[in-house]
Amino acid sequence: MVGTMSLLRALLGNARTARPGQPPRDGLPPDGSVLLDAPDDRLGPALVAAALGDHIPAARLLAETRRAAEWEYRDRYAVRLAAFAHRREDWLTAWRAEAPGDPDGLLVAAQLAVDRAWASPARAERLREVEPVLHAAAEAAPRDPVPWRVLLDHARGGGAPTALFEALWEQAVRRSSHHHGCHVSALEYLSARWHGSHRVCFDFAEAAAFDSLPGSLVRALPLRAAYAQLVSGGAGGGGRGGVPGGVPGGVPGARVDAAADLAAELSARYPVGDPWPAEVRNLLAYVLMARQRWGAALEQFRLIGARATSFPWSAAAGEGGDVLGRFLEARDLTRRALVRGGR
Repeated sequence: MVGTMSLLRALLGNARTARPGQPPRDGLPPDGSVLLDAPDDRLGPALVAAALGDHIPAARLLAETRRAAEWEYRDRYAVRLAAFAHRREDWLTAWRAEAPGDPDGLLVAAQLAVDRAWASPARAERLREVEPVLHAAAEAAPRDPVPWRVLLDHARGGGAPTALFEALWEQAVRRSSHHHGCHVSALEYLSARWHGSHRVCFDFAEAAAFDSLPGSLVRALPLRAAYAQLVSGGAGGGGRGGVPGGVPGGVPGARVDAAADLAAELSARYPVGDPWPAEVRNLLAYVLMARQRWGAALEQFRLIGARATSFPWSAAAGEGGDVLGRFLEARDLTRRALVRGGR
């Protein structure tokens, strides 16, 4: 079976994107109003200040999330701030020099160190070198699960044995039993690409999802497992209910559809254009397209509104590709599939 990634690239390659000035259709915002990875109202000012070399708003934002135990927001903001520092680091350098023991600056520095190590051709060696800053971040904020999510990512990239990964996982869930970021890290470790299989990945994701509260992002964990299987070539574009072909340890397509349905229930709990479930909705639209569930995919594009996210469209666009363009092409392809009589 042709891999879903190749299938979507082929389909999107033939899609025609609407002009920026074209009025909304099907309840979707015009192409020109869609933003990629738009920050929320709290993160936006911190990024603007960082661009001007001022770290104070970022420091205040992360300190606020730490004091309020807003671990999911803290994780998101640390990732985004580290990504910005990857391109421009002067504000973070000043922050670290001014307050070297600050747990918030240490967290961003730890995330940045892992991001850079992952991108290095000598990844394993670089990951070993940066380990001290990760432990420093964890020690500086003993209640915070986010440094442990960074440590989980670090362990996966470094090829940590299962026993070590499980020990880190225990530390993470002790601090926040339903932390989404830590669950995603564990899911990746258990995926067929790393140290598990599609079935193991699904089993973990489904157990975690049904143990979580209805509005929790962990409810979308099976969707992540479905995506991992789809991009490896299983249960992709061949309709509903089929058994994936050529995918060792794969699960039936019906289980993939059930994961999408659970994520759709989560998505329906939030308003149109809400930044909180934006990435889940983008991933859900992608999976629904791969399953050729065009009507359900269009509904997710409506709920996404103007909030496109790099994941998962960056993989479909390819390295250096137009990620926002791929998102817009995907919307257009979904519209045209429904016009042609797709369900």
